[in-house]
Amino acid sequence: MKHRPTIRDVAKKAGLSLSTVSLVINNRGNVSPGTRESVQKVIRELAYHPTRSARGLASKTSGNIGFILSEEHFSQAEPFYTRIFLGTEFEARDHNYYILLTTVGNQFDPDEYVPRFLLERNVDGIIIAGKVNEKLISHIDSLGLPIVLVDYEIKRAHHSAVLIDNWRGATLAVEHLLSLGHKRIAFVGGDIRHPSITDRHEAYQNTLHMAGVFLEESYEVTDEEETSVAGGTSSAERLFASGAKPTAIFAANDAMAIGCMRYLKSRGMSIPQDIAIVGFDDIEISSHIEPHLTTIRVLKEEMGKIAVQRVVDSINAKTKTVVTTHVPVELIVRESTVALAHVED
Repeated sequence: MKHRPTIRDVAKKAGLSLSTVSLVINNRGNVSPGTRESVQKVIRELAYHPTRSARGLASKTSGNIGFILSEEHFSQAEPFYTRIFLGTEFEARDHNYYILLTTVGNQFDPDEYVPRFLLERNVDGIIIAGKVNEKLISHIDSLGLPIVLVDYEIKRAHHSAVLIDNWRGATLAVEHLLSLGHKRIAFVGGDIRHPSITDRHEAYQNTLHMAGVFLEESYEVTDEEETSVAGGTSSAERLFASGAKPTAIFAANDAMAIGCMRYLKSRGMSIPQDIAIVGFDDIEISSHIEPHLTTIRVLKEEMGKIAVQRVVDSINAKTKTVVTTHVPVELIVRESTVALAHVED
């Protein structure tokens, strides 16, 4: 044959229907051993390799999983979710699925914009990473597609979720600073409306209270719109303008921690001699900036892998099964809290 063999070529040579050949390819349905052997023989003779569309004839699936991310998270400045996406890519290959990525704005109106793979029903399930407009989630629910949330949770909606152990991570961060003798520990939080940031903030407060440390509200900056480098710089400026005199800062993520570091350096402060800083997430740049950033390591690729496993389980089960997984975290101590420390990855 001069062209790449297709499922139609197999069906024609075997003298069978496309649906029967598809059942054999997918190892499904009530197909007699003789028919199955005939099809497999033709497949070998033609050196045919089934495509995803051919497999979908019998299974009535697209072989695709949609990955939705808000536009504000899809940036080089905050590559946290990019690593989660890579984790989904790696795991999807093992399940013979493709990952289709799209970004959405903060607002959602089904009359104005709906991701194309939803309009075309070209996905079997959806992974949503980070916070998105809940109207979008409701729209996907109306389509009957399984949803897995990553680093976001809507308890009343009853969706499977893959979450960070934010409470444990924040506790580790603050306990580390306390162990170094710091008492005036500030919190820079960004968008406190995000469940992960809320958990980190509450754990910060709880850990200080358990240690008998009570600070004024000026030590907490939690209403910045962006949890970004720029947001961290702005938050640090507001923190010191308020009259607070912290000896350490716990930032809700690495991007904000880096923004704080930029502000402190611009003011001539030395890190960690004048002020110590801890971040959260362990994005790649945190181990390359000067000084290297002490942070809470999150297994980002692992979160993506688990999300794919959960959505594939839901697709195969044909029923809605809700599973919440908390991925463990680890304190990584670097030079931003301990001068000349070399505890590395």
